Amino acid sequence: MALSDKSNFTNPETPGYVGFANLPNQVHRKSVKKGFEFTLMVVGESGLGKSTLVNSLFLTDLYPERQIPSAADKIDKTVSIDASTVEIEERGVRLRLTVVDTPGYGDAINNQDCFKPILKYIDDQYEKYLNDESGLNRRHIVDNRVHCCFYFISPTGHGLKPLDVEFMRALHNKVNIVPVIAKSDTLTKREIQMLKAKIMNEIDDNGIKVYHLPDSDSDEDEDFKEQNNSLKQSVPFAVCGSSQLIEVKGKKVRGRLYPWGVVEVENPDHCDFIMLRSMLITHMQDLQEVTHEVHYENFRSERLAKSGGGTAAVKTSAGKRKESSSDKDQILQQKEEELRRMQEMVAQMQAQMAKKGQDV
Repeated sequence: MALSDKSNFTNPETPGYVGFANLPNQVHRKSVKKGFEFTLMVVGESGLGKSTLVNSLFLTDLYPERQIPSAADKIDKTVSIDASTVEIEERGVRLRLTVVDTPGYGDAINNQDCFKPILKYIDDQYEKYLNDESGLNRRHIVDNRVHCCFYFISPTGHGLKPLDVEFMRALHNKVNIVPVIAKSDTLTKREIQMLKAKIMNEIDDNGIKVYHLPDSDSDEDEDFKEQNNSLKQSVPFAVCGSSQLIEVKGKKVRGRLYPWGVVEVENPDHCDFIMLRSMLITHMQDLQEVTHEVHYENFRSERLAKSGGGTAAVKTSAGKRKESSSDKDQILQQKEEELRRMQEMVAQMQAQMAKKGQDV
């Protein structure tokens, strides 16, 4: 290339300019074409509004024919796993959303092992991804790993229940846990702030690791930094959901109608619904990365350690190195013995020649 052509790569205004600055556009086009996959798990006792909140978040009806069990049915009912998948498209961007519900959680009299089916489901998805990743055809791997878990906390209690603590301690190394205070419209603003502080103190005291939002970079916009800080201060999110449209001052809003007024779901002064949705959409990529780089890698290392594959490979390679080094030592020792014998033979020949010279 001639030196005169260098200006075509230093001036982006030149027609037909192609440079490294075009790489983000290529990644964006490829990602949009491929689409995105995200799996959200919702866990909480019955009646906390999990289904309503999910439908409100994604403006879709994931539970059209759902039947609510009676009190008699709940006696013998165990925790089950219901996974619903829906394709959402917005402005040309496709999202394959899978919502994993856990009906029956916390409804029994004895809830000692109620979170074990949830733990098994998360491990099974990691196991399936590990098998697909280790297979021959890795081009079309479907990622069904749980990227985020909304854990619903009852607003009627005084902080965390023993079941809440046990569940989060059992799963905080497996999945990104986001604590959510359900049906916050039953509390006043002061009660919400007190409950938030108490829940965070109990989480810290019990050594529970919930999902921490990443810090803003120094080169980010001030608006984004302010939004990120407000999201961090809102944890745990106090939310309420509704798919019902109500007319307020000539404008239709989604909310809940009470005799004293309307609770607007998308009003930041009424609840943290907007904050929760912003956190989920803004940090969806980070949730996937933490799942892959932290939780999945922990599972993968434990799985390989249990199978002994990695240890056996290390032992085999170490044994080969030991064998090769011992062979080299043996060969060197043989050569040294041969050299010593030759030196002794030469010394004997020299002695015999010297003796003959003296006799002559």
